[in-house]
This record gives sequence, structure tokens and C-alpha cells, in this order.
Amino acid sequence: MRKKYAPEHVMIRDGVYYYVRHIPYDLASIYSVTRLCFSLKTKSLKAAIRTSKSVTQRLEDYWLGLRLQNMDIPAIQVVKSGDTNVNDTLRLSEACELYLRLKGVGKDKVFIRTANRNTGYVTKLLGDRPIGSYSSNEAAKFRDWCIEQGMGIKTVKRVFSSIRAIVNLAIAEEGLDCSNAFAKTYFPDDDNAQVRQPISIQDIRRVQSLCRDTDDEMRWLIALISDTGMRLGEAAGLLKEDIKVNEPIPYVDLKPHPWRTLKTKGSQRLIPLTKEALWASERLLKANNDSIFAFPRYCDERSCKANSASGGLNKWLHQYVPDNCVIHSFRHSLRDRLRAVECPSDIVDAIGGWKTSGIGHGYGNGYPLEVLQRWMKRIRTALLGKLLSFGPTGILTW
Repeated sequence: MRKKYAPEHVMIRDGVYYYVRHIPYDLASIYSVTRLCFSLKTKSLKAAIRTSKSVTQRLEDYWLGLRLQNMDIPAIQVVKSGDTNVNDTLRLSEACELYLRLKGVGKDKVFIRTANRNTGYVTKLLGDRPIGSYSSNEAAKFRDWCIEQGMGIKTVKRVFSSIRAIVNLAIAEEGLDCSNAFAKTYFPDDDNAQVRQPISIQDIRRVQSLCRDTDDEMRWLIALISDTGMRLGEAAGLLKEDIKVNEPIPYVDLKPHPWRTLKTKGSQRLIPLTKEALWASERLLKANNDSIFAFPRYCDERSCKANSASGGLNKWLHQYVPDNCVIHSFRHSLRDRLRAVECPSDIVDAIGGWKTSGIGHGYGNGYPLEVLQRWMKRIRTALLGKLLSFGPTGILTW
């Protein structure tokens, strides 16, 4: 029996013809589906073919218009400034001011400095021009310039992310009819990027022992981070009142402060204090009676000097840990230590302040402190019978 003819983009279901077509790859971002499928409202093959051709033509015309909108204007660099409305848009420096006025409220000096610095990079190479006048070709030149300055690919991506956010906000707020030249720049793979390694449990125990021997503010900070997995800025910006050592379950009440914000909403959390973290907390609370800050060396009412702390702490730490291990590596290690005792991933995320996927995880008040403490204690008691070690790939093994 001869196979029935199937016209392009037409399918039949329960006797009714449908139009079916995949979304082109370059336009996928504007659709919420990957394939169009809708009824042509006819049971006649001839009518279905005629209607599908009309739909196809209308779609092609619409998609062509979208593609033309995203194209750079040819030879825009030779157009006189008075002959095009592209120069009616905000200059990049003005877009940065708008961005900081709207987004900079409550942010620390690092946020403001980063936005101004990244904007300055662009204006240094390409000039302070209307944001609609930059082309994708110039964005690519800016990428190459950043790499030539010695920036790693990850750093360059962060610079572009900042510039994209500044330009996008200006376009949206001002209702500008222009594209963001920095939105689709290609970035090559960074084969030379160094991967941060977790610190082995043997080295953690060694560093913690040295912290007890030295017993000063820098070592208290390292010991606190080593058994809580806090980010350096989170720990350095603590108030003494954030540290609850006299509660039935000692813990850190990690929350944002004017001098130190948190990275994400999920970063605000309660962290049980065990072993070395508890020792460090007790020592710093006894020592700093004349300051409200847990680490006054690195923090005051105006700012938290996490970058300054990082330099000094890593300089000392490098003597006792392998290459590519830094203060942030304790955070990687904590996640591996919790994995090793088969801690559920959502509890791991709750302890470390990592984002947990899924809408349901945003409901309720989270895990009780005693549940978090039970798993934090397990990573300590697991060492009593067996010695944890990290293999050459950074994976925990027994």
C-alpha cells in the first residue's frame, strides 16, 4: 500500500490537521517552547496545505524582522553624529550612574568600585559613547584587549557580565531602541585555568593544630572557616553577637550587615559550631572585649576588608597546603566531607548556603538547627574509625 503524502510542517491527529515546526536555534531565546504545534482547524488536506503555506510565510517574515533587529548597523562608525538617533541614547558612563543609583542601594563599596572599574575599561579602549553606538565587533576587540591585559577568561566573563547588566538596565529603564553589543560576545575555552582543589583532611587537621598553637586573630578566622565552610567575607564580617556559643546548640547566625552583604538570599543561614570552629569562636569572644566585631582587624562600620584578609591568610596557609589550595578551599572540602558521610544534598546546601534547585525548597523555615548539627558532628565522628583522604583528583576516599 502506498504511503500517504505528508506535507511539510503538517501532521494529522484524530482526523484534524496541525501545524508543527521547530523553533530556529538563533531565535530560541524569545520562545518558551522549542517547537510550535497548533491546530489548523480543518480536516481537509488541501485546506491544511494552503493554510500551512500562509502560516509558514508569515513566520518567515516575522523571524526575518527579528534577525534584522539583532544585526549591527553596517558602517555605523562612519555615520555622522547628527544623522542618526543612536546618539540620543545614554553614554556608557551615564548608564553606569543610572545602574548604581538603582542597583547600588545597600551594596558595599566593592560593588560600586567594580561597576565603575569595568565601565572604565570600556571607555579607555572604545571611548565614552552612547551605548547604542557600540558594535559587536568592538565588543570582540574589547574582549581581546582584556585578555592582552593578563585577565583570565573567567575574569573577562565577569567584566562582560557587569557591562551587559549596566547596558541592559539602561535600555530597559529609558525605553531605548538599540541592542546590547556586549550581549553575545564569544569567549574561548581557558585551557590554562587552575581548578581550586579541596584541602585533604590530613592537611585540615594539621592547619587546625597550627591555629591552636599560634592562637591569634588570623588563626581564629582560619579555624572558624575550616569547620563551617563559610566564605571568607561572611566570616570576617561577623559581629560578636552573631556568634552564639552559650546556646544549647552553639551556632553562627549569619546575616547581612551594612558593611558586609551576603552573596545570595540563601547565604543567610544558621551554622552549627563544632570542634575547631567552636574553639575559635570562644577564643575570639574572650579576646575582643572592646569591639563589637568578631574580627576588628578586618572589619569596621564602613567596610569588610575581605580582599586584604585573603592576601594575608593565603600567604600563611600556602606553607601547609598543596598548590592551588586557598582559604576558599575549606569550603570545597566541607562539601566533600558532608558527601563522604552521605549527607542529603539539600542539607549540604543549607549548611553551606548553596542554592538548592526546585520551587519547594523555598517554602518553610528550613531545617532545624539540631538536624544540621547532627550532620556536622558526623563529619567529625567519621574520623574516629576511619581516616578520610583525598585522592589525586580531589575526590574523597577511605
